[in-house]
Amino acid sequence: MPGISIQEFASRLRCCSAEDFHDVSKVHALLRHSPVEPESIQQYLLWDPQHYTRNLIEKTPLFELLAICWEVGQYSSIHNHMNQNCWMAAPIGKLLVQNYKVLQENLGAGSCDIVPTNIVEMNPENPAAVDPADPVHMVYNPKEFGERAVSLHVYSRPYDSCVVYSEEQHKCGTIKLSYTSEYGLARQ
Repeated sequence: MPGISIQEFASRLRCCSAEDFHDVSKVHALLRHSPVEPESIQQYLLWDPQHYTRNLIEKTPLFELLAICWEVGQYSSIHNHMNQNCWMAAPIGKLLVQNYKVLQENLGAGSCDIVPTNIVEMNPENPAAVDPADPVHMVYNPKEFGERAVSLHVYSRPYDSCVVYSEEQHKCGTIKLSYTSEYGLARQ
């Protein structure tokens, strides 16, 4: 399937209504039927050998669009999206999404019990959507894939913090989020 530029993809997102961002299937279909050309995102990509990078492409009151760069072996914390919907596509490489079910969470006490559920492979032909009923997950680029990857993330509303979870320690807590770059420019 021929791809479109990231600018055209962002334009299509700007045409979506607030209701479209509440209906997980609408934006998921947009990602599936409008794959983004890898060449068009190059200006937004910053890499770090120590940690994945979060690169802001577009931000409106209804959504934010990020390119996340993953070196081989990099992974996110287990996290949620603070009640925002999330869609992901991998125009470069492939990634795995490990989903979790929260059995118990007491944010005030910093305690939780989570269990892994299913794993989804995200690649250029298979975008993913986070299940609003079980939104806790982690994204990773396994060493056995042997190549860098880039994922595009669409969040239903911009947010600047999330809850992270430790399956082994049965702990959870809120962290602040930041961007590595904004609109193609590295943050100072």
